[in-house]
Amino acid sequence: MTPLLACQDITVQFGTNTVLDKLSFTVEPGDYLSVIGKNGSGKSTLIRALLKLCPLDRGSIVTADSFTRRDIGYLPQQSGIQKDFPATVWEVVLSGCLGHHKFLPFYTKADHMEAERNMHRLGICQLRKRSYRTLSGGQQQRVLLARALCATKKLLLLDEPVTGLDPAATSELYDIIRELNEQDGIAIIMVSHDMDGGLKDARHVLYLDEKTQYFADADTFRHSAIARQLEQEHHTHAHLRKIHYSREDAS
Repeated sequence: MTPLLACQDITVQFGTNTVLDKLSFTVEPGDYLSVIGKNGSGKSTLIRALLKLCPLDRGSIVTADSFTRRDIGYLPQQSGIQKDFPATVWEVVLSGCLGHHKFLPFYTKADHMEAERNMHRLGICQLRKRSYRTLSGGQQQRVLLARALCATKKLLLLDEPVTGLDPAATSELYDIIRELNEQDGIAIIMVSHDMDGGLKDARHVLYLDEKTQYFADADTFRHSAIARQLEQEHHTHAHLRKIHYSREDAS
């Protein structure tokens, strides 16, 4: 099977700081890649490189013949400006079709049909006239995911999609992402700090930190020394948080 995209020894530097160093991995059609790592590990730089928003110092990103940057549906991290965006849900979702037009200054009938289809797919048709900034965090992420789907049927690039969501909204969004991957065959690249949720449905894992770059199938990763170390750190942090809250309650 020809990879949808393949990163071959890509290196990105900012001044004397090497952020990504000879990184290689592939994403197959219909794949589900979870990218995990701590802050400062290069995850954001990788996203920018995939979107061609930053140059490579070395290496290459090779894509399938039928695949271009316009075939990537991107769901960015939510910012304060995005959360307060003054537009209706319909306007936000429909704007995802803009990448299909190089010259046309207007939306086509096909664009409107695609926006309707994706709003229905994400269960947000009843929100179409609502202002985006009045929605809950979970609703906003559904809207942005519907927008991203208007841009692609091949690959979704999701940057920390569940950050700031409550457990119920987080679970629902993970279920939607899994369905898009399994039922629609859309490849997923998901960047996440949430190791448990991020790995649950992944087929492949890319782990990044300042010294390590590790790419493997999900099962191999789960049995790796890196996964055991991360799990131990997770349990340690959870234990420390429990002690902290217990002391607060006691006081």
